[in-house]
Amino acid sequence: MERLKIGINGLDDTIGGFPMGRSVLITGEPGCGKTIFGLRFAISSCMEGYNTVYITAEEDANDLHIQANSFGWNTQELEEKGLLNFIELTGIRARITEAELSMDMDPMKGNFTKIIHDIPPEAEVVVIDSLGGYTAKLTAYEFRNQFDLLVYELKQRGITSVIILDSATSKEFNELALFSVYGAIKLGRRENPYTGRRERIMDIVKMRSTKTPLQFLTYEIGGEEGITITEGEEIPQEDMGI
Repeated sequence: MERLKIGINGLDDTIGGFPMGRSVLITGEPGCGKTIFGLRFAISSCMEGYNTVYITAEEDANDLHIQANSFGWNTQELEEKGLLNFIELTGIRARITEAELSMDMDPMKGNFTKIIHDIPPEAEVVVIDSLGGYTAKLTAYEFRNQFDLLVYELKQRGITSVIILDSATSKEFNELALFSVYGAIKLGRRENPYTGRRERIMDIVKMRSTKTPLQFLTYEIGGEEGITITEGEEIPQEDMGI
């Protein structure tokens, strides 16, 4: 199966990149670098010449530009070249919430259809950051149906995608989401029981058609890559603590 580089050397070396035309789930607690991961993958895809869309439901494009620039990534230039397109859903969500409050309405149920319709036809790579704001009041059954449809539509269009779930949404729906996606990576933090140091760890939960490591990958945030894999270490699953 053809692969698309993630842009994180140690991770690309480990799994060979993400399978083309498939969806990969990224989860983790706050501060573990989920957005940085998404931005790194989007920029790497642009550099490979793929038309890339970054759908942001939590931050506006200017905030993402600032984050990218802190690592030396010129996302504005990629936008100007037409390789990277930011789609902001933050303002739309805020206006809907304001209207609901003004009419004393309960929040509407989440709906992923809006996200699907907003993806331009020329998109080859999509990052969705994140789905959490679109899961309000969904039952497990409703989430599974909508998530399955989202993943199916992305695959039908041949889009390689990264779907990010925030920690709260992940705790509620992670097991359901895992059934639908082709791959899943969990980012976390822990105290290393052998060194006593606090560190960030990456767990490659699944990646079909790929030989995946059993050990966690430790990583750091910073530098030109944004995320740098430092080593893989054999640690018992129960010691992960996230």
